[in-house]
Amino acid sequence: MYGTIAKLKAKDGAVDHIRKIEAQRHPAGYMGTFIYQSDKDSQEIWMIAMYDSKESYWANAKSPEQDKEYFELRKLLLAEPEWHDGEIVFATEMIPQPC
Repeated sequence: MYGTIAKLKAKDGAVDHIRKIEAQRHPAGYMGTFIYQSDKDSQEIWMIAMYDSKESYWANAKSPEQDKEYFELRKLLLAEPEWHDGEIVFATEMIPQPC
């Protein structure tokens, strides 16, 4: 598995809209997304996106659909996201339903 962890700083009231954007599209190889909202700062969120392989992750990252989705997401943020891409080396279980 492969994916990214992103630190995002959302505009006031934007977290629900970010959730809706992330729930819309499921490209080939996509396995899921987790979004955490900080207790200390409700505008700080951490997003984890998971794919079945590095190849499917990068195919999505380079797609025109992802580019469009990113620009919609970026409108909801106060700053550029901080991205951390990498291999997922351990997971205990997957959640069967969205929160």
